[in-house]
Amino acid sequence: MLGLLRVRIRKGRHLAVRDVGRKSSDPYVVLTLAQQAKKKKTWHPIDFCLKFFGGLLLMQKLKTKVVKNNCNPDWNEELTLSIRDTNFPILLTVFDKDTLTADDKMGEVNIDLKPFVAAHRMGLKNLPNGCSIKRVQPTRENCLADESPITWNEGKILQDMVLKLQHVESGEVHVQLEWIDVPGCKGLTHGHAPESSTTI
Repeated sequence: MLGLLRVRIRKGRHLAVRDVGRKSSDPYVVLTLAQQAKKKKTWHPIDFCLKFFGGLLLMQKLKTKVVKNNCNPDWNEELTLSIRDTNFPILLTVFDKDTLTADDKMGEVNIDLKPFVAAHRMGLKNLPNGCSIKRVQPTRENCLADESPITWNEGKILQDMVLKLQHVESGEVHVQLEWIDVPGCKGLTHGHAPESSTTI
């Protein structure tokens, strides 16, 4: 395992209406991460294992609370995933909670970790709080609805993202990424030796 990724699910805005009678929805967020697992390794408690052709697949699925009757919900929850390979996408899906029928999907989006990981591998140290490391521009591939700042705060690198939901008529989800190093794990800088560490 490399370490842990904390995803702060802050809020949703302009989410799709799935209850036509109330002209609203009861939304919640699900994070799903599937990673190939090696045998005889220690697995994090939030993992469960599935067999697939060629090996084992570790599947993590975490979800927020349901916010009733609100297409602009504030979740303000932290979901933590164990990360083994940063190349595997994290799927964020919004659902509408139903009582008698299956929950309706309200859009989904893959969280692109590449810029966040690259910022960690720069070897930065002792930057002023609020210092901007990079601003990621929206593209079709990253599904950002707005510019995404990667900043230094209290010794941590954070990325704020506004994600535009796909396969749905409307909706955005605001999240923040934070990496957590775990003793004995490789970390994001494993295998990468920057030429020099930057100190400001």
